[in-house]
Amino acid sequence: MKQHSLRLFAAAVLLAGVTAVRASIPPAENLLPADTLAFFTVPDYAAFRANMQRAPMTLLWNDPAMKAFHDRFMAKWNETYVAPLEKDLGLKVADFLALPQGQLTLGVTVNGSNGHDDIPPGILVLLDARGKSDLLKTNLAALTKKWTDAGRKLRTEKIHGLVFTVVPVDEGDFAGLFSKRTATDADKDKPAKAKEIYFTQFESLLIAGNVPAAVETAAARLTGGSAPAIGDDAVFAGDRLSQFRDVPTCYGWFNGVRFVNLIIGGDTVNADENPATLLPKLSAAKVVGALGLGGLKSASFAVRQSPDGLGVTLHLTAPAATRAGLVKMLALSPKDASVPAFVPADVMKFSRFRLDGRQTWDDLQKLVAGISPQALVGLNSIIETANVVARGKDPGFDLRTALFGNLGDDIIIYSKPPTGDSLAKLVDAPALYLVAVSNPDQVINAVKSLISITSPQEGAPAPRDFLGRKIYSLAQAGGQTAAGRAVPPTYTYLSASGGYLAVSRDASLLEEFLRSADGKLKPLVETPGLTDLAAHVGGTGGGLFTYENQREAMRVSFKFLKAAAERGATLQVLPPAYKEWMDFMLLPDFDLVSKYFSRSVVGGRADADGLTLKMFTARPPQLN
Repeated sequence: MKQHSLRLFAAAVLLAGVTAVRASIPPAENLLPADTLAFFTVPDYAAFRANMQRAPMTLLWNDPAMKAFHDRFMAKWNETYVAPLEKDLGLKVADFLALPQGQLTLGVTVNGSNGHDDIPPGILVLLDARGKSDLLKTNLAALTKKWTDAGRKLRTEKIHGLVFTVVPVDEGDFAGLFSKRTATDADKDKPAKAKEIYFTQFESLLIAGNVPAAVETAAARLTGGSAPAIGDDAVFAGDRLSQFRDVPTCYGWFNGVRFVNLIIGGDTVNADENPATLLPKLSAAKVVGALGLGGLKSASFAVRQSPDGLGVTLHLTAPAATRAGLVKMLALSPKDASVPAFVPADVMKFSRFRLDGRQTWDDLQKLVAGISPQALVGLNSIIETANVVARGKDPGFDLRTALFGNLGDDIIIYSKPPTGDSLAKLVDAPALYLVAVSNPDQVINAVKSLISITSPQEGAPAPRDFLGRKIYSLAQAGGQTAAGRAVPPTYTYLSASGGYLAVSRDASLLEEFLRSADGKLKPLVETPGLTDLAAHVGGTGGGLFTYENQREAMRVSFKFLKAAAERGATLQVLPPAYKEWMDFMLLPDFDLVSKYFSRSVVGGRADADGLTLKMFTARPPQLN
């Protein structure tokens, strides 16, 4: 009897194990079709939701100090998006927001298109409700009933043994959610193509797509069949091993090869190029080739949330042997990009790029020539114009030698908080640009020659001596406002020190740099925790490193947005209707929310496989 009970218990454990295995939903890459162009996935939405709830930006958004701004935005959001959606669905959006518990995936597939036809891309949505599968089933049944009661002619279609509900989609569905494209004359001669949504539930997984081909792979793989999936792709397999191996909080992948094929598919070189035209009609194949996109295998990103902060990794799979054009130019040499000792600790932002100036200039000319030889002619014409102007004083002057021939392999940029609260000051924070050069005097003369083409320098102040070095002033002509008020000229200041050409619109910042050798400034490199921050992005030896004091940067942003709103200034970077959504006058005093901001760094490097950019934002210590 005892042995019989043990056998029953063992059988029950085995059955439970089999059921658990059967109920386990495969990861996104094993369900997405082989022709996937791009996808984004959250592998564990429950964990993602928990991370988001404690994220600094979520805590900021829900802070009582932000209530007035928050409530105005959310009221407009609900009016514009949530209310129309609930009207069309006949259900509450909140009933669906709790459903994602496992993976949530959005994929876009090629769907047989060559890039120059009317075949729409395939769209696939995968949502794993896990323990809320019954709620998912209830919501889908209610949704189906809503559409049926409304007279929608639903049908079912079996795909690899799974029964999909097929819902016809009208142009007016989900009104207000999407902007509608204006019909053209060409559209009038084309019959309207029916749009449909296919969806079904397999165990706890919702599968939804706009065409059968988008859902076929998932249906086949879930029912024990086989179908090619993006996980079988060799390029993706390499990226999964190097970029996604530790299951990030969320990640995305882009198929560069298929994208390029879509761009150049059916494209032909323009046979009617007019040599007299600076920018003739271009073929996609030419642009792709010149930019070096043909050597781009894939692009991916991964987000990782940790107790220390938020990390984001961007990666371009572009083997060194096939890099060309812009992709080659972005592959910086693995050189030291650490913070020099002359950079002061009170900077708001710092960036350093180990970019070979001479090589970049050569690559840029090849890129322009590859896209349009006529554009290169125009570029050379500008250079010759500068030569003519400069040779009036120096017969032997040549811009290519004086400027491009003297460029080194180091660019440093840093800025400080604005010195005032006016809009003009807030927009134009003091910044210093340093470019490594081999002959500063030649470079300064070359820059002056270029500027003089558009802004004559006869009235510019004479160079002045400062600590044994000369500071040059380049004038940019003033003008008149629409009201007729005279606008005085502005100046850019140039000098040289330590192998760098220094450029700034702020004379005091330039002078501070020239004084830095006296050792009286506290350097940024000695800031506590900077080394640990840099370690999160792979250090500073990859040729690119940036640092930002986000607390001070956001302080400036708050001041600017509130000042612009108070003065009725137009924020051209935002759509005209932004005022209905965001009243920046309602933003709180920044000190009330400053605790949600900390510091961030970026590090980049290139290797034989591709280019990688890592970003890390530290969690503010006040939130721990």
